Amino acid sequence: MQLLLAPFQGPLQFAIFSIATVMGGGFVFIFARAAMASEGRSPGLVKAITNPNAKFLFTFLAIGWAFVFGIGLQLVPHEGANSPYGGLALIALFSGFFILMGLLWSVIGE
Repeated sequence: MQLLLAPFQGPLQFAIFSIATVMGGGFVFIFARAAMASEGRSPGLVKAITNPNAKFLFTFLAIGWAFVFGIGLQLVPHEGANSPYGGLALIALFSGFFILMGLLWSVIGE
């Protein structure tokens, strides 16, 4: 019961819960769009990231990723098991993998 009521213990916890819910919904939306992509024509996003200029898009994404997480991971506390460092590092790991694979695909794919 305590875990169920955790988001409503204060405004900070509610904001964190809301952001996590929106991000989770965004993941589900992206995954659903990817699963339905083979059933119809290519959406505009696919055309945007498969053109020859995609290497610039992924280069700017990679630079932005390095900047945001390079500074962001230094600002959070590193002590203890309940610090947000591990969660942010996991997000950085997964997002960085996909951004850098996109960069590699766009550069080699020419």
